[in-house]
Order: sequence, then structure tokens, then C-alpha cells
Amino acid sequence: MANLKEIRNRITSVSSTMQITSAMKMVSAAKLKKAQDAIIAMRPYSDKLTELMKSFSGSVENNKFINQRRLKNILIIAISSNRGLCGAFNANILKEIKVLKSKPEFKDSKFDFVTVGKKVNDSLSKNEKVIQNESEIFEDLSYENTSAVAESLMKLFLEEKYDRIDIVYNSFKNAATQKIKSEQFLPITNSEGNNSSSSNYIFEPSQEFIVDTLIPKSLKIQLFKALRDSFASEHGARMTAMHKATDNASELRDELKLTYNKARQASITNEILEIVGGAEALNN
Repeated sequence: MANLKEIRNRITSVSSTMQITSAMKMVSAAKLKKAQDAIIAMRPYSDKLTELMKSFSGSVENNKFINQRRLKNILIIAISSNRGLCGAFNANILKEIKVLKSKPEFKDSKFDFVTVGKKVNDSLSKNEKVIQNESEIFEDLSYENTSAVAESLMKLFLEEKYDRIDIVYNSFKNAATQKIKSEQFLPITNSEGNNSSSSNYIFEPSQEFIVDTLIPKSLKIQLFKALRDSFASEHGARMTAMHKATDNASELRDELKLTYNKARQASITNEILEIVGGAEALNN
């Protein structure tokens, strides 16, 4: 059994760790509220805009953002966090990328990456080709900053440097649950039955003009939503991880205190026995 000083040092160390994890949990909870409100408010607009885009583009021929190509070069936008201590949040992104690369339709494809988040950039840059790192965008997550990134991605697609662009990120469900999503960014795909839905609308000046205007805006919103989703998911994952860490530290501290009390009781008992034994020896 460890001596009393070692146990006291461990109790002090665990208590300090518990204070840190508890503080980090409260900070993440405060940030989560703001990020959660932002993504919940944005989703209806983003979903409706995407629905309209796919509906209108279904009957437009030869649009530069819709044309399907042979999948030779694929670009993956991998979104993670800049910091750790958030459980499996970042590891799940890397797992999803492996799953995506193993799909049969990508058998003969070459993959490049755009990273948003220092953690995924550090991991992918070791073995993969990262053409762009946009990790600093989380320092000031705004539509204007996201638009610049989205425009650069659209330019790469239009210049035919990549035949498909996908986004991999954590979608926010609640504070304890994040769902990994892999979305096709470009080219735009049409859902079943969208080809005829445009007949419900009257277009002015023309359907082609509206689609050409709507698609870039919709793509910018799609990327912005993915970033906001990931941002909210990060704080939810970190809050949950720090909550579990605080609970584990509390349990360990209680166990160490029990061990300390047992060791102290045993030490006191031994001292009493030595005193009694010494007194009896003197009497004899």
C-alpha cells in the first residue's frame, strides 16, 4: 500500500484535475447555447434553399454546377475542431473518410483534401495531400469568411480540377449526440421527382437566370451550415466529455480518500500497538 504522503499527493492532483474539467464543462456549456441557437435558427432556411435549388435545377440542361463527370479526382472537405478534449469527435471524421474512400464507385479515384480544423489537418497531412487548410475560420465563423472558401471550391470544380467535392462533418443533434454526415457538395444532384416540381412556379426573368443565381448562394449556405453544425457539435462533445471526466475524477478521489483513511487507520493502530508493547516491556 502506498504511504500516506503519496496518497495525499494523488488526492490533491485528482482534485485539481476535477476543477479543471468542471470549469471546461461550464465554458463549453455556455458556448454551446449560442452555437445551438445559431444552427437551429439556420436549418429551416438552409433546407428550403437546398430544396428549391434541386427543384429548379432539375429541368435545366448543361448547367456548369450540375454536369456529372467521370470520377477521377475527388476533393473532400474534412471539418473537425482546432482543439482536443472532446471525446471521439475528431476520430469519427477520420473513420468516415476511410469509409468514403472505400466505396466501390471511388475505386479508381484520386483523393485530395481541404481541412477545416487543426486536428484533422494534423492527421491527414501525414499521409494525404492537403491542398488547403482553413482552420482559422473557426476564430471568426461568419458567412463572409465561409463565402470566400466556398467560392474557391466552386472555382476548382468549374476548372475541372476535381470531378466531385464532398463534405464530411459532425451534425449537431443534441448536447450528447453528434451524427457523422457525408454530403455531396458538387456536382449538384437531383432528388427523385424534382424534375416536374418546377412547374408549380412562375419564373421572372427566367428559370436559367434564377438557377444560375441561386446555386452559388445555396452552396455557400450549405458549407456555412456544415461549419455551424460542426461548431455546435464540438462544444456538445466537449461538454459531455468533460462531464464524464469530472464524474470519473470524483469517483477516483472518493476511492483515494477511502484508501487514505484505511492507511491512516492502520498506521494509527500500529502506533498504538507499539506504544502498548513498549509500556508492557517497561513494566516487565
